[in-house]
Amino acid sequence: QVHLEESGGGLVQAGASLRLSCAASGRSLSAYHMAWFRQAPGKEREIVVAISQSGISTDYVDSVKGRFTISRDNAKNTVYLQMNNVKPEDTAMYYCAAKSAGSLRSRYDSWGQGTQVTVSS
Repeated sequence: QVHLEESGGGLVQAGASLRLSCAASGRSLSAYHMAWFRQAPGKEREIVVAISQSGISTDYVDSVKGRFTISRDNAKNTVYLQMNNVKPEDTAMYYCAAKSAGSLRSRYDSWGQGTQVTVSS
């Protein structure tokens, strides 16, 4: 596994922008597909967006399309989530996760500790 650490969360007002970062260590992110998940208290974990190993393909949940953008900088071993025009319903603990791009049976088995995003109305 690769060690992941999220940062950038905080308490913001609706309509604000926020950029989350996921810094990796131990392994190069160039070997992994990456994703951002989120989970609100008492609710199921939800995948927000995934990005392929090369960054060519991305897949967003409908609720964040047009507002959130995932990007990766493999040279810096970091994945980002740019969050624009945030809404109260975006409030959740945000996690980044990685799965190996070299196996068909790979799963998101590397996880960060999470960073809290709270959006006030």
